[in-house]
Amino acid sequence: MNQKATTKHRFNSYSDYFKKIFGQRIQKITVDAGFTCPNRDGLVGRGGCTYCNNDAFNPSYCNPQKSVAQQVAEGIEFHKVRYRRASQYLVYFQAYSNTYATLDKLKSLYSQALAQEGVRGIVIGTRPDCIDDEKLDYLQQLSEKYYVIVEYGIESIYDRTLDLINRKHSYQQSEDAIKATAKRGIHTGAHMIFGLPGETREMMMQSVSTISQLPLTTIKFHQLQIVSGTAMARDYKNNPEAYSLFSFDEYIDFIIRYTERLNPNFIIERFAGEVPPRYLAGPGWGNIRNDRINIAIEKEMVKRDTWQGKYFKL
Repeated sequence: MNQKATTKHRFNSYSDYFKKIFGQRIQKITVDAGFTCPNRDGLVGRGGCTYCNNDAFNPSYCNPQKSVAQQVAEGIEFHKVRYRRASQYLVYFQAYSNTYATLDKLKSLYSQALAQEGVRGIVIGTRPDCIDDEKLDYLQQLSEKYYVIVEYGIESIYDRTLDLINRKHSYQQSEDAIKATAKRGIHTGAHMIFGLPGETREMMMQSVSTISQLPLTTIKFHQLQIVSGTAMARDYKNNPEAYSLFSFDEYIDFIIRYTERLNPNFIIERFAGEVPPRYLAGPGWGNIRNDRINIAIEKEMVKRDTWQGKYFKL
């Protein structure tokens, strides 16, 4: 049995992590740099991931027709109004695969972000098949001056599931990319989705032992949501019985039991995802925001006297 972390939370909080590193609140500024993905443009496939509709999570100021510098400047102004205490920022390259370009193009885009006043680093969301040694060598150099984290979409450890959702890469590719990134001393993150078609709750729970062995800095969890305008929304309409979506209470129970078995060193960035109700093509949880989800999870953890990594085993 692992001992509870000596923090005010029963899990390793993302906000606490950054306060420890930077000494203050750090706000993410999301940008859309106009990338695509190899499973969209025909390199490995067409159509993209079946669940993906970037419009469902892009902030209003994100527009690939604008330069990265302009989006960052507008994002900073937006967050100055919303979060008056924010004065330090990380620029989040979020939409699609943000290392899927030549190294020269990546240098140009990343440097625009890092040149803005108050920006301390970048967060790069990408796929494991969109990284190579040349790009990692550059990111390693960048990380010596700025905070850099590369977030990989794992989504599932099961190749059959990855095939069903049109990821067009294997779990082994995710593992290899994560290890290669962490080996260079670059902060490394991962993203997982729970509730994907073809996976039982037991299969999802079993993934924790595999994920916990990875050299990750941070991790994000999302419950599957059926987003309008996607291939999955069309499939859900025709085959709803193929999906086992979580109710709010079911998910709270599941994610706590998962967190109990999770590597206690991982920083949990988020437990669940948010999609604006107008984008939902399936059941949702109403207007429950992430802060309320975190409160519900921690309240239940206190009730159960449990914490992240309580049952973690090497």
